[in-house]
Amino acid sequence: MKKYQLYINGKFVDEERETFDVINPSNGEVVAQAPKATEADVQAAVDAAEKAQIEWAKLPSTERAEYVRKLGQKVAEKADFFARVIAEEQGKTLGLATIEANVFAQYCEYMAQWALRIEGEVIDSGANNEMVILKKEPIGVAAGILPWNFPFFLVARKFAPALVAGNTIVIKPSSDTPCNAYEFAKIVDEVGLPAGVFNMVTGSGSVVGNALASNPKVGIVSMTGSVEVGAAIMAAASQNITKVSLELGGKAPVIVMADADLDLAAKAIFDSRVGNSGQICNNAERIYLQEDIAEEMTAKLVELMKNTKYGDVLTDTDMSFDMGPIIN
Repeated sequence: MKKYQLYINGKFVDEERETFDVINPSNGEVVAQAPKATEADVQAAVDAAEKAQIEWAKLPSTERAEYVRKLGQKVAEKADFFARVIAEEQGKTLGLATIEANVFAQYCEYMAQWALRIEGEVIDSGANNEMVILKKEPIGVAAGILPWNFPFFLVARKFAPALVAGNTIVIKPSSDTPCNAYEFAKIVDEVGLPAGVFNMVTGSGSVVGNALASNPKVGIVSMTGSVEVGAAIMAAASQNITKVSLELGGKAPVIVMADADLDLAAKAIFDSRVGNSGQICNNAERIYLQEDIAEEMTAKLVELMKNTKYGDVLTDTDMSFDMGPIIN
């Protein structure tokens, strides 16, 4: 069984501390143990990020981007490995997990290309012999708080733009799915990203998440998750007027008109409904049908659902499963 360590200031922290189990939702087995960070651990990570940010921001944007690009390339080389890690701890199908690993790498490349697009403005001030120059500067230390439904891709979504723009980051993965993030931290260590630029802490939201959101040294909290947790983070961040970027839950209605291709509509609804076992913010949640096609569409959807293929995702060697288990 794997045992992970916090990653702070360019090192895996080799100290005994309380841990929590990571469960394979397909079979209930414990697959790893991850450390429970304390408030002191969070402070150490933030302090390291704050110190590293000064020199990191001085690097040319293209040099920062090259690190991000290299991290994405390393992930691409191990995409199959990461797909199995994601599937094992999260329960999504190997097909979807493989897509997630590959999109991680593609996103790093995409964000690296923005290095030469960090632009400012020259503005007419309206006064004689005067102009206003607007220059964009890094915010400082970013905190990335992640959900469990697309845990790996969202590591990239948090760190890649932050680093390219000259910020440093502290990542807190979900306690349900920390393994993929720690495996990525090994790549960070291998690539030689300057110490303190990328830090990883795990534990409960009430301890670790709150300590990050309420830390006065954190310049922005970027969080993806539920509305309830987002509200708690906003409240904690408000103590220091810290910026927040919250991607919260949504509702996804489907409207089908009578002149639609009903087979195409039914398949699209089915794919949306079973995607990641229904654990996506934009999974189809309700369907509005014109009355004269309601019976036919219902029959098509029932037939598709009857034939759903599911099971232990790691046994799906031909990647034919439609869904795995819900996470817990």
